[in-house]
Amino acid sequence: MIGAREMLHTTPLTLNKEYRRVYYRGRVFSTPIAVVYLLKNHKPVNRLGLTASKKTGCAVRRNRARRIMKEAYRLLEQQLPIGYDYVLVARARTAEIKTQEVMAVLEKAAAKLAGGK
Repeated sequence: MIGAREMLHTTPLTLNKEYRRVYYRGRVFSTPIAVVYLLKNHKPVNRLGLTASKKTGCAVRRNRARRIMKEAYRLLEQQLPIGYDYVLVARARTAEIKTQEVMAVLEKAAAKLAGGK
């Protein structure tokens, strides 16, 4: 793709036990747009997990919500601290909003959870 930039410092969370670890041990930042879970992983890369439950809507809406969250993360990747597991959980409104709004939520969450205790 022309002009596309892949995520350089990020790998996906793939295993259920990895998601559960972030849910139970991580810090959480909740908004009406999305929920952000963050946990230090002591690795030289970030790991990203995206979820959208059936409460979010039909498959088309869930996929759109995941695409919006992934793009917001990709655009902010250089500004986010490295060495964390991020799990972004879509809410019903996520599929209806713009990427910039999700970016704002992600920035606030990273500043609050990774920066200040």
